[in-house]
Amino acid sequence: MKLWHYALIVFLGGCCYGILSTFVKLAYAAGYTVSAVTGGQYLFGAVLAWLAALLTNKKRLTRKPIIKLLLSGIPFGLTGIFYYQALQTLNASLAIVFLFQFVWIGALLEWVFHKKKPTKSKLISIGLLLAGSVLAADLLFQDQMAVSWQGSLWGMLAAFTFSTFIFLSSTVERTAPPMLKSALISTGGVMTVFIVFPPTFLVDWDVFTGMIPYGLALGIFGVVLPPLLFAIGMPHVGSGLGTILTSSELPVVIILSSLVLGEAISFTQWIGVATILVGIASSNIRYDHLGKKWFKIPKTLHR
Repeated sequence: MKLWHYALIVFLGGCCYGILSTFVKLAYAAGYTVSAVTGGQYLFGAVLAWLAALLTNKKRLTRKPIIKLLLSGIPFGLTGIFYYQALQTLNASLAIVFLFQFVWIGALLEWVFHKKKPTKSKLISIGLLLAGSVLAADLLFQDQMAVSWQGSLWGMLAAFTFSTFIFLSSTVERTAPPMLKSALISTGGVMTVFIVFPPTFLVDWDVFTGMIPYGLALGIFGVVLPPLLFAIGMPHVGSGLGTILTSSELPVVIILSSLVLGEAISFTQWIGVATILVGIASSNIRYDHLGKKWFKIPKTLHR
């Protein structure tokens, strides 16, 4: 498999996260609580991941890698918890901009732990992504913006844990079977979520059965596919470029909000979406000795 294939896989993992907000809004509109939606997402996702792992995987892991992968699921679960906490006191548009800070945090983690200083092109890409997130969230043209230090703190914590999850996806047990790796990470995630949000929805039959369609959709796109796609692609592209590719989440949020939910999307927001896509593309632009451009994932990222 070529390196750009791995980059595309990580890009699609980010797109999966962008699908979540549409189903979350539909679940909230149906009357389900934050704890039920979050718990259902991780529970159904973990069950689906294990079913797929048991059907496709024949390799067994020893205790040490199992524990490592379970622990890697902690930031995976904390990201959802912190982000939902941020939404309690912040506007959704501002909360997602805080979450989007993961693009530079991921590059920082790679610099600190892998001694890979961000290149000029990567810094330009990060700048475009952050600017695009502000435009896509329509942050500049809102008359009233609820800002609190508590919400800001939760938003930055969500960005940090998401960056940590992406970083661990590229480094921890890189040779483990991707499906089994996804199942173990999702298990660590659901255990973390249930500690914070006790699964009371499991004892209410009406709530549990009503949550099934939402839980399955959220579980597939939020718990099963992202860890699986990251497990396949992240070890090859690296966490620095991986965080940039994962920013495909926000354009998908905007596009589905318009197509599925019928929300009005301003011209400024579409400019933001375009800016983010340009930022993602620019991270892969390289120049040859004649000054010509082409798209290529640098070989140094293949570790």
